[in-house]
Order: sequence, then structure tokens, then C-alpha cells
Amino acid sequence: MCGIVGYIGNNNAKDVLLEGLKRLEYRGYDSAGIAVRCDSSLVEIVKSEGKIDNLVKKISSLNINGTKGIGHSRWSTHGKPSEINAHPHHSDDYNVVGVHNGIIENYQELKEKLLRHDYSFYSETDTEVLIKLIDYYYKKYNIGPVDAINKAIVRSRGSFALALMFKDYSDQIWFAKKGSPLIIAKGEGESFLASDVPALLSYTNKVYYVDDFECGSISKNEIKFYDLNGDDITDTKKLVSIDWEADSVNKGIYPYYMIKEIHEQPEAIKETINAYLDKNNNIDFLHIGISEKYLKSLDEIYIYACGSAYHVGLVGAQIIENITGINARVELASEFKYRNYHMNPNALAIIISQSGETKDTYEALLKCKESNIKTLAICNVKGSTITRDADFTALTYAGPEIAVATTKAYSCQLVVLYLFSIALAFSKGQIDISRYRSLIEDISTIPQKIESILNNESTIQSLAQRLVNKKDVFFIGRGIDYALSMEASLKLKEISYIHSDSYAAGELKHGTLSLIDESVMVIAILTQPDLFEKMVSNIVEVKSRGGKVISLTTDNFNVQVKSDYNITIPTINPLFTPSLSIIPLQLLAYYTSIGKGIDPDKPKNLAKSVTVE
Repeated sequence: MCGIVGYIGNNNAKDVLLEGLKRLEYRGYDSAGIAVRCDSSLVEIVKSEGKIDNLVKKISSLNINGTKGIGHSRWSTHGKPSEINAHPHHSDDYNVVGVHNGIIENYQELKEKLLRHDYSFYSETDTEVLIKLIDYYYKKYNIGPVDAINKAIVRSRGSFALALMFKDYSDQIWFAKKGSPLIIAKGEGESFLASDVPALLSYTNKVYYVDDFECGSISKNEIKFYDLNGDDITDTKKLVSIDWEADSVNKGIYPYYMIKEIHEQPEAIKETINAYLDKNNNIDFLHIGISEKYLKSLDEIYIYACGSAYHVGLVGAQIIENITGINARVELASEFKYRNYHMNPNALAIIISQSGETKDTYEALLKCKESNIKTLAICNVKGSTITRDADFTALTYAGPEIAVATTKAYSCQLVVLYLFSIALAFSKGQIDISRYRSLIEDISTIPQKIESILNNESTIQSLAQRLVNKKDVFFIGRGIDYALSMEASLKLKEISYIHSDSYAAGELKHGTLSLIDESVMVIAILTQPDLFEKMVSNIVEVKSRGGKVISLTTDNFNVQVKSDYNITIPTINPLFTPSLSIIPLQLLAYYTSIGKGIDPDKPKNLAKSVTVE
């Protein structure tokens, strides 16, 4: 999850590195550091604990001048957040200096080997072990960086993306990848590397993706790639254009990325919908390789994802089962790899990930491929690992999402699943042309209806004050509303640090009611007409035990007399209410976080892209 950046060119490296690290801070902000090669023999390393601003302040008083360097923002895995554990790390004699994203699972075994060869260790990190292992192979066999790196790759278990500087190769920065994301870019007389696109958008939008078990080097005028055999494979690499503007990674008029991204949802959803409608307003997945004939052949759908993407899958599965006549199974990707159930050969596995680099989700994709199950990736990052390995890819058009708590990517993933479900149902003859048209028309109204919710933002901001001092908040719902409540609960807990849980409302009487008293706030989601009366009964259950209730309904319902507070959303087909319900609940989480004095973009202990298991 850490952020890596590297630069070599004619500009002052420290400025490029610091800007890149600021762009990547969502990937980790426990500590940060840079290493700048000031001349052929001197590398200046500066590190600090805490956010990137701490590093910027520390460097501002130092005279660091050099045109080559690497930087790192850390999300701690091995070793507590501290300056000594911060990257970059170095070999005992500074022959090799490097930064690392990932986890080396056998680091203890490697460390013991190196201790027997007179290496010493100053940090608690697996990264220091990996850097010194590369140094060991480099010196023992008197070989160049390619062979030293490849020997270390083979010997190390786990995942990593590496950026390295060797004393004997002062005009190059080296890199390697196994399981963690890494991109390379070329400019005029300069080259870059980074763990994610936003770090480089100010300079270029054309990148190379590094594949697993590849290494290479960047210099001012050249980029080289090598495979595990040490063969030059540069000519096989393809340059990919990223259709994001540099300004899209700035906050603009907003104080935080999260509120900016909440407000970007209408346009992002509109762009995503339009990507899958043809000129006649028909749903078109043929351009990504999925034909109507293929959809008709499917007997079952599997959905694998983590976190918010998993919550998208829960909503999507209910819609698929509601309108297509086939079963949909949703599972946490992190659990799926331990399961061993029979998989239907006529099934499609849908793999959902904002970054396209989520480690557990990628492992689920590989397991599906081993079972000869076709895979469809729903992803926001073109060229990412999951999109490269999936059989089909449906991109979302959310643009860069910087805040750790996802908002617009979640919403775009939802509409892709809506459209896929409708296309699947129509291809199998489960809905007629009239309903097909009606459902597409309903989806097309989502952006405008979200705009109307955002225009009443002040109401939610005021309501958030009711949550600021709460220790416990429960979300309840039934059916699709329950699936939505899981995402709403996650949003609140991850950025406000309030204990929050979601429950299927019918389960209240099976234990949860024992926790309800006057100190507890319950947020009840009631958007499904056939479940409305049952949800009202659940609200009565809560209030009779002293709990306070915020209800969220469509504007054709009214439960104000039974609830303490009420939020309404515009009426829409009940299948698609999650796209509207989530907006006020995102705002509620955001303003609760602000009310508690918490930075909503950088919740403690979390990072944006989970690239480790």
C-alpha cells in the first residue's frame, strides 16, 4: 500500500519526489522519506515520521541538490511507524539504497542468512532485509544489478515493488516488481517511476506497466526492461495512455478530496453510463468483448471483491437474481481463496476493484482462471494488473480517486453492475423491450437526482452534529437496503472512528436489540416498497427501547412520525435506490468526521490501495 516515486532528469529531484509523494499520500502516511543522489558517490537520505508535510518541513531547511532520487510514503506492516523504520533503506556501506511496497514473508529467514555474512540491521523492517539481500548477491557474485535483483526476487517470498539506486550505477535508477503495482514513464530528457498514476500526471499521462518478475532501469534518456532470465524485453513493452487530466488530482475549491469526490459523482456516473450505451441508447458490452450470445449462455454469476467493492457486489447480486432468473454468489475475495466449492463452467466471475491492484481480489481472479472460469473486471484504472489479466474489462470513469474512503468509484461500479444485469436479463428473455427501455431510462436519471441531493447538503451537515458524540451507531435495512447499509456503516466507521455496524433488520431480535438504549443512534434505510411495513415495525422496536432513529426513505414515503430525524431521496426504481441512498450517507460520514476534527482523506491505520494480503 505504500507510495513509491522515482525521478532522474535535469530538474531538482527533491521537488519532483515531494510532489509525487503528496500525490501518493493516500497510499500511506505513517512516515515518508527521500534519497537524492547529489553526486556519483553521495546519496542524501532524509526521513520523517508522520505525514508528508513533516518531511517537507524537514527538507526545507536542508540544501539538497541532485537530479536523481527515490521517495516513499509508508503504510506500516513490518515495524512500527518511526523515522528509523521509514524508507529509504540502505545497505551497510550505502552501496544499495532502496524503497519498497509490499511484504517479504520469509524476511526472518533471509535476515538470519545475512547475519551469518556479517550484515547488521538498524530497523525492524523487511525492506532493509531485501535491500541488503540484493547487496549481498551483487557483491558475492560480482554481478550487475539485473542478476542481483533477479536472484533476490527468486529467493524472496511475498510481494514487492522496488526502486533502487546502486553506487556503481549513479546515472540509473533500478526497479523490480512482484505482486505490487509499479509504473514507468518517459519524458523529454527525464524518466519517472511510481506506484500509481497520480504521482506522474503533472509530467505525463503515458506509462509502461511493469509485470511480475520484471526488473529494469531508468535513465535520463532510456528505459530498459529485463525478464527473470536477464534478457532485454524492452521492445515487448507497450506504452499506455491514461485519460486523466493533471488538474483532476488537485482539490480545487474543496477543503478535502473526499467532499470533492462526493460532488464529482454525478459527472462520473454520467460518463460511466455513456460508456456502455450506444447511439440508440442500447446497452453495449460488445465493445469489451461480451456478446449477447455469450450472456445468454451464462448459468451463474460469481462476484469477488473486498471492502466497498464487496458491498457493490452484494447490491449487484440482488439485482441479478431479481431480474435475470439466474443465481449470483458474492464472496469476499480474501475468503474465497480458502474455499473449495465446485464452480459452474458456464459461470462468469465478476472481479471488482477500484485500483485494479487489490492483492486479495487479484488472487481471486487467478483462482478463477485456474478453474477455467471466465472473468470480467470492473475497475477504475486502465492497464492495472487485474485489467490486464481478466478476460473482459469494464472500466469505470470515475477519474482519480484520492480520498482513502471511496465514494465516486463505488457509485460508478454500481451503475456498471446495473447495466450488466439489465443486458443479461434481456439476453436471456427475462425482461421485454418495454422494461428494458424503462430500466435504462431510470438509470439515466441517477446523475440528475444525485445533484438534487447534493443541493440540500446543508441538511445533512446539520444532522451530522447528532452523531459527533455518539459511541455506537447501527445501520439497519432489508434486501438491497441491507447491502447498502454495510457500505454506509463502513464509511462512518473508517473516517469518524465511531463504532458502527450494519444489521439485517430482521436480525435485530436475535441479539442486537440488547445493545439498544438512549445513547445509541440507529439509521434505518427504507426504500423498498414491499419491505416498508416490516422496516417500520423495526423502527418501532428500536424506539420502544429508547434508541434514536434516523430514517432514510424515498420522497413518496413518510416515516417522520415514527423516526426522530428523516432523510429523503428522490423516487426511483427500487432496484437503483442504492445510488441515491449512499449520497446522504457519504455526506453524513464526511461531516461527522469534520465535526470531530478528523482528516477524512487520511483515516488512521488505513491506506487507499490494499496491495498486500
